[in-house]
Amino acid sequence: MTRRGLVLGGGGVAGIAWETGLLAGLAEGGVDVLGADLFVGTSAGSTVAAQVTSGTPLKKLLERQLDPALQAPELSPVVGSDDVLKLFVEACEGATDAVDARRRIGVMALKAPTVSEAERRVVIEGRLLSHSWPLSELKIVAVDADTGIERVFDIESGVGLVDAVAASCAVPGTWPPVSIGRRRYIDGGVRSGENADLAAGCDRVLILQVMAIPGNTELDNQVAALRKRGSRVLVIRPDEAVTAAIGPNLHDPAVRAPAARAGCAQGLRAVSEVAEFWA
Repeated sequence: MTRRGLVLGGGGVAGIAWETGLLAGLAEGGVDVLGADLFVGTSAGSTVAAQVTSGTPLKKLLERQLDPALQAPELSPVVGSDDVLKLFVEACEGATDAVDARRRIGVMALKAPTVSEAERRVVIEGRLLSHSWPLSELKIVAVDADTGIERVFDIESGVGLVDAVAASCAVPGTWPPVSIGRRRYIDGGVRSGENADLAAGCDRVLILQVMAIPGNTELDNQVAALRKRGSRVLVIRPDEAVTAAIGPNLHDPAVRAPAARAGCAQGLRAVSEVAEFWA
């Protein structure tokens, strides 16, 4: 039996809108990839993964991106995106390896001025129509702020879905690290924007990559490793129309509707390619 995995990468509120729109466009065109055997969600992708596995119709999820009256409330970060980027660069200076870099970013995140955990949690709760883990196999990725080690949450982890998604979406320097038990967690994108390697063992792996960072070969390496193990892999990235709709700020709530519309249109254009791949 063919095992299929859907990997949903990080990318702010714009990424949530684009991924939702793209999946809705594919479904409208007759390709429903939500029958996947495994969902891997990172940051924004953890929100989308939790939403699409909740049983909520894609049409309703799309409407929540398009209609301002239905959109979940969002907060403005205390620190601007340019300043956060500087904090990232400074934090990683002198890192000895990837885990050390993540640990240094965690230290930065723990010190950064942000809104409170409680305020941020309300936002995550508002995004999710269901706060219970789905029956579908769902992996949500976060990183321990103190150790730099990844934590993969699932239904067996003993952690609530809202907490898992909040942890995965805790962008360092932008949002507060999330307390779970005695640990504090930051965005799973600190480990990898997509964490596609967690889909190892799937025969088909469809990856939605919101952010392609110039010079970063992380996803390319993960895709190569998956293919070496026998997986067929397809990566879909925002096209020119989507990129224009999103603009420079992935965290700007105002781009949700245009990003979702452009994503839906891209999904419709990708129907034939995805249908052939997913079969």
